[in-house]
Amino acid sequence: MEELYGNVEYDKSEVSWRPLTPHTGPSRSESRSHGAAVVFLVLSVFLLVGLVGLGVHYHNLSTVKDHLTERLRASEANLTERLRASEANLTERLQTTEANLTERLRASEDHLTERLRASEANLTERLRASEEHLTERLRASEANLTERLQTIEDHLTERLRASEEHLTERLRASEANLTERLQTTEANLTERLRASEDHLTERLQASEEHLTERLRASEANLTERLRASEANLTERLRASEDLLTSMSEERELLNSSLTQLTEDMDRLQRWSKLSKTCPAGWTTLSSSCYFVSSSSASWEKSREDCRDKGADLVIIDSLEEQKFLSNIIKHHTWIGLNDKDHEGNWKWIDGTPLTQPAYWNSPPDNGGGDPQWGEEDCAEMLHWREAEVSWNDVGCNNSKRWICEHLA
Repeated sequence: MEELYGNVEYDKSEVSWRPLTPHTGPSRSESRSHGAAVVFLVLSVFLLVGLVGLGVHYHNLSTVKDHLTERLRASEANLTERLRASEANLTERLQTTEANLTERLRASEDHLTERLRASEANLTERLRASEEHLTERLRASEANLTERLQTIEDHLTERLRASEEHLTERLRASEANLTERLQTTEANLTERLRASEDHLTERLQASEEHLTERLRASEANLTERLRASEANLTERLRASEDLLTSMSEERELLNSSLTQLTEDMDRLQRWSKLSKTCPAGWTTLSSSCYFVSSSSASWEKSREDCRDKGADLVIIDSLEEQKFLSNIIKHHTWIGLNDKDHEGNWKWIDGTPLTQPAYWNSPPDNGGGDPQWGEEDCAEMLHWREAEVSWNDVGCNNSKRWICEHLA
């Protein structure tokens, strides 16, 4: 619009305003007519300038109208291109950040050791910081685009207002000297100016709505991708936590086995200092000594008593030993077999799983689900059954006799 005004500037120096001096006779009338003609001519020039400045965009000068339309389209295309570039930049940076986080997570997974809990806390903190950083950058980008869009809108509005104020001021300056014809023309120009302003405002609103819609779509897309990335990282973090839990369980099992082996070694060391013959009250078979209790206790209490004696509940590893023990017991008696850790996974007290042969009276049923019997996780030997079918599963808190064993 300023270029249009630049094209229609006039040289004020060519028009001189001189006060009319009174004359007498015909010279006075001619000077007055000449001055009126000059005034009218000057006002006509102002009017033509206003007509060119206001009307060239809308009716007679189609070239100028096309020029303005082309500039508006170029501005809209420029804004669209900048929005696309910003969206591509944000997408690339999001992908870079996601790749960086993924690489760091993989590197962290490769170094899961005894310091895995500290590493997990560090990864969690860095994941939160990255999420906050991405959120902050997304908000900053959104605020920047909104601010730039608002700046463009304010700039266009300001130029329209400046143009309107400039033309209104010039029309007001000419209004006092215009005739009824000039007033009619002014009304016509005012009406066209309003129509022009409404048209520009409508197009500006349409452009603003279009850009706002695209910005919302871009924001929704980026938000969705950020959520997907967050869900993926969360899933991998959960997998790491599951792995950590599994490793912790294995570590506990190893610690338990180490404790058991340590106790067994201590027991063997204690017994290695003793005589290689069995103590009084113990029975010998091959290289082992056996002690059958004369009192009753729970499975755990029975084992404690055996350990106090430098032994442990008996482990049966042959049919010969099974028949020997079946002959020396007179009551239902605890042996060193249980499935406390996992139902149906029977193990000896040294951690060795039960393998064939097994001498069950009937398959272990854990009480058959009957609340009366409860959990049946410990094994006893029945004194009234044949040796080959004398084992039975029973609740560990029941009171039974027990058999201790140690090497001779």
